[in-house]
Amino acid sequence: MTIKLIAGLGNPGPDYSRTRHNAGVWFVEELARIHNISLQPDKKYSGLYGKGLIAGNLVHLLIPTTFMNRSGQAVAPLANFYKIPVEEILIAHDELDMLPGICKIKKGGGHGGHNGLRDIIARMANNKDFYRLRIGIDHPGHRDKVTGHVLGKAPKIEQEKIDQAIDEASRCVELWLKEDLKKAQNRLHSFKAD
Repeated sequence: MTIKLIAGLGNPGPDYSRTRHNAGVWFVEELARIHNISLQPDKKYSGLYGKGLIAGNLVHLLIPTTFMNRSGQAVAPLANFYKIPVEEILIAHDELDMLPGICKIKKGGGHGGHNGLRDIIARMANNKDFYRLRIGIDHPGHRDKVTGHVLGKAPKIEQEKIDQAIDEASRCVELWLKEDLKKAQNRLHSFKAD
């Protein structure tokens, strides 16, 4: 099983670019940078889109430029156009239930209250079998504080941990495409930013 589409979730525009909710965007930007894949606005897919080789595999990269709760508006048309099965999609997103500096890859599951995932599931005919790269941003402690937390900027030390984890995750995705998922998961899941 390979990955043909990697999408990074976030909100568009400069006001949001450095907020925690955009951790998925940072991941795809990093992949694009490392592998020299140019991301260009593409109206058909409501996002920044590019394709290129990662570990010898052709991969489509997408950053939706819709708001988070409309992420499926970008992901679904691209997957449909290139006939990419749900099982060959990786969605990178911020994860409240993990600390900064931790990233994990998992397959399937619900949306856990994440509006970007919720919209993608709804637009993929309720098929939840895509992979997720969960990028830890920590929980503010109370659900009333979640919106302010995800739409806020992480303090410098937290941001550095998130960046380290994204750097490691980008190498692990390459390992996944080169070798296999288990190796990538073992390496990524034992990583913790210092």
